[in-house]
Amino acid sequence: MRDVAEHVGVSRQLVSLVMRDVPGPSAETRERILAAAAELGYRANASARLLRQKRTRLIGALYSMRNPFESQVVEQLFARAAGREFGVVLGPMTSERTPGKVLDELVEQRVEALVGFVPDDWTASFESIGKIIPTVWLGGPVPAPHDNVHIDNVTGMRLAIEHLVGFGHRRIAHVRGTEEPAGQERARGYRLGMDLVGLHDEIDVLGAGWGEEDGANAARELLDRSVLPTAVICCSDQAAAGLLAVFTRAGVRVPEDVSIVGWDDSYVAALSYHRFTSVRQDVDATAEASLDAVLQRLADRDRPRALILTPATLVVRDSTGPARVD
Repeated sequence: MRDVAEHVGVSRQLVSLVMRDVPGPSAETRERILAAAAELGYRANASARLLRQKRTRLIGALYSMRNPFESQVVEQLFARAAGREFGVVLGPMTSERTPGKVLDELVEQRVEALVGFVPDDWTASFESIGKIIPTVWLGGPVPAPHDNVHIDNVTGMRLAIEHLVGFGHRRIAHVRGTEEPAGQERARGYRLGMDLVGLHDEIDVLGAGWGEEDGANAARELLDRSVLPTAVICCSDQAAAGLLAVFTRAGVRVPEDVSIVGWDDSYVAALSYHRFTSVRQDVDATAEASLDAVLQRLADRDRPRALILTPATLVVRDSTGPARVD
């Protein structure tokens, strides 16, 4: 910085202002300093500058490694945050890395803000984190005053149910997620959707979980019944994959005997041996909305709460068809 100042004939303080892009120096002075810096090969040490400013420009990402949709969103978050000169610190949750532990690790790494998918075991620690650092919760509804981005679950369920009803289905079951907010909201959307098409008496909710084994357990429960539903809407593509696997081994044909709808439209849905009709969660819209919300919260801690519903669409593939006639 001293060499640049001497080359231009200005103070080091003025060079510092220009290199930090602080308003004040004239356009002519700024141009001369930047030209000299380029000529001398000067580059500001970003880490040192951030340390002096007590900034890290890091965003923590709390997500499940086993969830394809969450991993896709975090991948997009990386690219979009870099475009705004922020880095992303990964906080993957596993069976051994509990949400609370991961959250503590992210805070210890001095992230300035947090983007997190709502964990299954929502506790008081997650309620309070927003008071410590700006936080946006994804994946499912959370109570005010938390900033929140998630799919329009009610519309997604309505689209799936209307699609099935158009094929003549009435006995439409739902394999639900866990008891955390996203699972509850999706199940609520299913009940509302069934009511809207006059099928209140056919409401059938079973299971509790997002994974393949949860879908497999739901399939076993259905196979124990005397009569199968003609269609099943699953809480995730992974649950749909587990359901399909057990049905196939039992000789149940999809979609001839039972139609299956997944949720997320992840890569799992598009696999050649699945080809699930699936409710699509928009990865790009989720990543962009969450980044916008968390950076706005970082800039203004007192701004009104952000509540953003991303659009739901239905991607139709091979797993749905006309209802069987018993």
